[in-house]
Amino acid sequence: MSTGHGEKLSRKREQAIAALLQHPSVKEAATAAGVAEATLRRWLKRNETFQRDYEDAKKECLSHAAGRLQEATSKAIVTLTNVMSNSEAPGAQVSAARTILEFAFRAVEQHELEKRLAALEAR
Repeated sequence: MSTGHGEKLSRKREQAIAALLQHPSVKEAATAAGVAEATLRRWLKRNETFQRDYEDAKKECLSHAAGRLQEATSKAIVTLTNVMSNSEAPGAQVSAARTILEFAFRAVEQHELEKRLAALEAR
């Protein structure tokens, strides 16, 4: 079965999106994806489908990263709590306690902001 030009182009665009997510510059991403830098820049500027697919891919990556951070948060809290409770160094205990409190206050603030935003959007 032969691959049509559209399928090949679609595959190149998928490779370009993956490369953009993995490389720090458009030039490096273009090289990794095997497309001309000018082509990749054109897709980024003028191709709405490519732009949308790229944005979707970035959101998916960020969502995955946020999930991993949430998983690590539990371990971090346990670690800080252990340091706070079991450390012989008062400075380490104070630092761990301060860190826990700062993050707790930030979480409460974030929750309150989310509630206020939801109420505003509901209006």
